[in-house]
Amino acid sequence: MLVNNAARDDRHDFDDLTPEYWRDALATNLSHHVFAAQAVVPGMAQAGGGSIINMGSISWMRGRPGMLGYTASKAAISGMTRSMARELGPQGIRVNAVAPGAILTERQARLWLTPEKNAEFLELQALKFRLEPEHITPMVLFLASSASRGCTGQEFIIDAGLTLN
Repeated sequence: MLVNNAARDDRHDFDDLTPEYWRDALATNLSHHVFAAQAVVPGMAQAGGGSIINMGSISWMRGRPGMLGYTASKAAISGMTRSMARELGPQGIRVNAVAPGAILTERQARLWLTPEKNAEFLELQALKFRLEPEHITPMVLFLASSASRGCTGQEFIIDAGLTLN
């Protein structure tokens, strides 16, 4: 099993975007998904199968401003997941993505969370509680387990209904 879960959701103005920043955003938020998968596929194929779980985000679904490098990368994870699922399926390797919503992490709280932003998320979500990392873990464990044997090429959204708006 592989869980691809490295990312950095820095904020930036569109006018400040440079080629260097763009390449760095793609490398940080997307490239490792491909190359980590490439590294583990031979062993998974030899073992008769496995599970690759790519961590995405709903930010691209909502068209969030101020983070184009991040949202473009996370949108690409959706397409990449589907293509990898088709390509690796014959080897018994399942590839899925998990797209979390507004997860209350220590970094988010430190850098961007204000009482107003917290109230905004709660207002927009159908379920009125803040998501935390432990709300994502059960889906990742399910996808890692044989219970999800029939799941591949899918993106599972865990966002307390935020994308319903």
